Amino acid sequence: MGMLCAVSFNRYGRLFYLDPGELRPAVGDKVLVPTDDGTEVAECVWAPQWVDEPTDGFPRLAGIATDQDLRRDEVQRKRKAEAKVAAKRLIREHGLPMKVVAVDHVLEPGTLNSSRATIYFTAPHRVDFRSLVRDLGATLHCRVELRQLSARDSARVQGGIGSCGRDLCCATFLTDFEPVTIRMAKDQDLPLNPLRISGACGRLMCCLKYEHPLYAKFAESAPPIGARVSTPDGDGRVVGHSVPRDAVVVRMDADGSRCSCSRASVCGPRKAHDEAYG
Repeated sequence: MGMLCAVSFNRYGRLFYLDPGELRPAVGDKVLVPTDDGTEVAECVWAPQWVDEPTDGFPRLAGIATDQDLRRDEVQRKRKAEAKVAAKRLIREHGLPMKVVAVDHVLEPGTLNSSRATIYFTAPHRVDFRSLVRDLGATLHCRVELRQLSARDSARVQGGIGSCGRDLCCATFLTDFEPVTIRMAKDQDLPLNPLRISGACGRLMCCLKYEHPLYAKFAESAPPIGARVSTPDGDGRVVGHSVPRDAVVVRMDADGSRCSCSRASVCGPRKAHDEAYG
């Protein structure tokens, strides 16, 4: 058991959870977060709270941001915006089929001089950007790196709202992309319309993976559509499945009506019926 707080580097951006240690920042306070490039300023969006899980594996807050830290962060954000504008302009001048997605800018430790700029972009294919890197380096007066992102990584960096009305999973809590196949959509009886089963990235929605184990487990024991079954209300034929309710839809032989029966009530009597009458 320990304490955790959540911070964000951008408004409505991805949340990062840290161990506050002895610090008790309030919501809206600027804090220092350790990163691979040194400490960076972030905003506390979730005040420290006790959690049941152990917090040993979480990074610890480096401190509360001072005026000097805020000034450095302001300069860094300004340089980042300038780098993005310069990159877009030079890409147009070079006529390259690239789209700038995000920019990271790192200052030299203890100074306000630019050290490195990393520009993330998307493109339909591999791009020869060697001349672009030279021009960017001369314009920004620092070392420049260009990294091409996949469609899923681009959606993670940019963020957005999914068809469910919530923030994109990849931009909030989803850390690893697991394989998603069209078979998962078929098993869940979803319409195979790309507009219905694709996410903001244009690929199959990651959430198809979440409920697929439930559908697979249901299919292992539920009678298939078209099978004859015995229910507490009489015999009938399975005409549909309702996996979220763990039930099957049966058309009764007696009057042709349809009823929804729990999977357990259908599968159990059916097994006994088959044993009795072979």
